Amino acid sequence: MGMFTGNAGRKDPAAIQQEYQQLFAQDETVYAAYGVVRDVFIFTNMRLILVDKQGLTGKKVSYESIPYKSIERFSVETSGTFDLDAELKIWVRGRAAAIDKEFDKSVNIYELQAILTAFAVR
Repeated sequence: MGMFTGNAGRKDPAAIQQEYQQLFAQDETVYAAYGVVRDVFIFTNMRLILVDKQGLTGKKVSYESIPYKSIERFSVETSGTFDLDAELKIWVRGRAAAIDKEFDKSVNIYELQAILTAFAVR
């Protein structure tokens, strides 16, 4: 899967639930979603889904499903006063490198941390 580039912005969970409905189990609910260019980072009550639209047209799409139980640890780093971006790193069992994502000031990084804490830390 290609790395996400650029900073992410918050997406409407209801719109993401509708747009990607074919990906979700019957009782699966989108809690939060973040977009980067054409790619989407979806947090549901069951898993993290990485949607990677590839190529110039974005017609080829890769969907990576990461069950929360596979998340070994995560870290959040906020920037200084003048740089309002934040960075999230997620280490997944069986993956050499962490998933590394930068979020812009439109994202409440503490909300994102609370979602991961609620689902991944059990």
